[in-house]
Amino acid sequence: MNINSTLIGQAIAFAIFVMFCMKFVWPPLIGAINERQRKIAEGLNAAEKAKADLATAEQDVQQELDLAKTKAAALIEQANKSANQLVEDAKMQAQVEGERIRQQAQASIDQEINQARESLRAQVAELAVLGAEKILQDKVDVQKHASMLDQLAAKL
Repeated sequence: MNINSTLIGQAIAFAIFVMFCMKFVWPPLIGAINERQRKIAEGLNAAEKAKADLATAEQDVQQELDLAKTKAAALIEQANKSANQLVEDAKMQAQVEGERIRQQAQASIDQEINQARESLRAQVAELAVLGAEKILQDKVDVQKHASMLDQLAAKL
C-alpha cells in the first residue's frame, strides 16, 4: 500500500465521518446548547425581574411602615389629647362639686348661725324679763308685754 492512497482513504473516511456528524450528531447537540442558552437567558431575565420586583416590594413595605408609623403617632397623640381632656373634665367637675359642697356647707353654717342668733335672742329676752322682774320686784306678764319683748329681741 501506498501512503498516498492511505491518506486519500483516510481523508475520504474523515470527510464521511464529518458529514455524518454534521447531519446526525451536531443538530441535537446544537439544539441542546441553544435550549440551554435560552433557559439561562430566561433565568437571568427572571432573576432581574425578581430583583426589580423585590426592590419595588421593599419600597412598598417601607411606605406602608412609614404610613403605619404616622397613623400610630396620630393615634397616640389623639389618645393623649383624649386623656388630657378627660383629666381636665374631671378637674372641672371636681371644682364644680367642691364649690357646690362649699356652698351647701356655707348655707348650713348660715342656717346654724341664724338658729343660734334666734336662740340667743330668746334667751336674752328671757334674761331681760327676769332682770326686769328683779328690778321691779313684780312679775312682768310676758303675754301682755309680748310686743315690747319682740322689739327688745329685734334690737339685740
